[in-house]
Amino acid sequence: MNDPGNSNPMQPNPSDDPAYAEPVWTYRGYHLKSSEFTTAMVHFFRAEVHRANIWRQRLDATTNWAVIATGAAISFAFSEPQGHSGVILLNMVLITMFLWIESRRYRYYELWSSRIRLMETDFFAAMLVPPFGPAPDWAESLAEHLLQPHFSISMLEAVGRRLRRNYWWLFIVLLLAWVGKLFLQPEVAGSLPDIYARAAIGPIPGLWVVAATIGYVTGMLLLGVLTVGLHEASGEVLPRFGVAGQAATATANGRLKAWFRKSSKRRQLMALIITDKGTKVAERILEAMQRGVTALPGKGMYTGGEHTVLLCALTVTEVQHLKALVNSEDPNAFMVVTPAQEVLGLGFNPLQSQEQ
Repeated sequence: MNDPGNSNPMQPNPSDDPAYAEPVWTYRGYHLKSSEFTTAMVHFFRAEVHRANIWRQRLDATTNWAVIATGAAISFAFSEPQGHSGVILLNMVLITMFLWIESRRYRYYELWSSRIRLMETDFFAAMLVPPFGPAPDWAESLAEHLLQPHFSISMLEAVGRRLRRNYWWLFIVLLLAWVGKLFLQPEVAGSLPDIYARAAIGPIPGLWVVAATIGYVTGMLLLGVLTVGLHEASGEVLPRFGVAGQAATATANGRLKAWFRKSSKRRQLMALIITDKGTKVAERILEAMQRGVTALPGKGMYTGGEHTVLLCALTVTEVQHLKALVNSEDPNAFMVVTPAQEVLGLGFNPLQSQEQ
């Protein structure tokens, strides 16, 4: 007889398949199934996209301020022939301030954008191509990014990118407008000394002002050129698997790895638990934390008593849970948590290297 809950007799009943019932995430009695995990990741992805869009709009707003200020300064300078050209130089200072603000906002944009690209390349794209699974370290990298938020690009790279995208052209336009103001108003200059005289600002000689202005704009142009090689920004429209002249990165199992992503992980630790209830404590850890436990015989040299020493590898976010479990079974246990240089194996990064 066919199962009444299964309309297709040839289709296995999901409730009879252990794979359907196995939780992918467990915490203090709460069990998250694979479908619920995927739903949570989709909502998380949408939230990160929304965050990135907000900071993208803030970037555009700063650019708009800079463009409007540039146009207003040039219009004001040329509207009055007797007006001083220093208003254009003052606007250069204002544009530099906008550049700094926009670069700082760009770093925040990249903070959210890097998470989005990590999920796109190592979660969603991994569903579409063999081996149809995420990279072993992608979850650790994402978790570490959530636990320890940090800017993915330096301020120098941010300044260089925003400078090349927008502010180079503003500085060039301002420089040309300043030169035009000196040469054309209040009347066409007849000689170079006339231009220097018009460029003077109070007691500062015109030659110094001209030299400083040209040097400043040239420095901005050089800053944009010298930062071209910085490629930590994940939100840029660049090839995901290799840049020009650089081969794609392939792992040992044939999986492509996004070139921009740096592998990271939560701090890994080793816990030593000295207890007289080794079996019960180990069973609680195995059941509640899904972490392996190794038992070793131990002897207290002061009392001469025999004890069990449990070894358990875990991450920094699991320490409090481990403390609660040990305390519930043996309040008199002795526990030592030490940093581990690296933990490899089931539940952590694979023992076999994933890189070629």
